[in-house]
Amino acid sequence: MSSPMPPAVTLLTRPGCHLCEAARESVDRVTSALGLGWAEVDVDGDPGLARRHAEEIPVLFVDGVPRDFWQIDERRLARLLRELLAG
Repeated sequence: MSSPMPPAVTLLTRPGCHLCEAARESVDRVTSALGLGWAEVDVDGDPGLARRHAEEIPVLFVDGVPRDFWQIDERRLARLLRELLAG
């Protein structure tokens, strides 16, 4: 029996965004505590993402679903990731 894939955690950011730095720290703290990785995507490199999320940056996605924007709720993120890891 194979183990389930770990949740895909992605943070959309842009350079010079002060909220993005705090979001990076929050996401890193939570994912590191659970032994997970995460990815960061600069929306300025993707015009479609930049248009779609212009007023919400940073945006946190878990398995492709938007979960938080502007500020990351670390407790909620940790709870969600633990639930996904438990299957």
